[in-house]
Amino acid sequence: MALSLERIDTIATLANQLFASGNRIDDVARAVRAANPDLKTVTTAHASVMAEDPFREENGFDLHLVDGNNHCWLITDKPELATGLVIAQRDEDE
Repeated sequence: MALSLERIDTIATLANQLFASGNRIDDVARAVRAANPDLKTVTTAHASVMAEDPFREENGFDLHLVDGNNHCWLITDKPELATGLVIAQRDEDE
């Protein structure tokens, strides 16, 4: 299953709205999972622990795409390979 750019936009918009409303990152991930039950992976991280560049930078968080098509999942920059995502929260000073 690929993630279209439009779908990534929709996910980013939802996450932005939830963060702006004061939701914690775990609540944001839960809401994104609920709205996208077909995604294999929706998880969270702190941006400083992510070694890869984000696919997309938002206000206060980054989106990393996950390729879970094989045994182990990998961070990818190719939406056509993406089966999930990581929402990585940044510190306010980042």
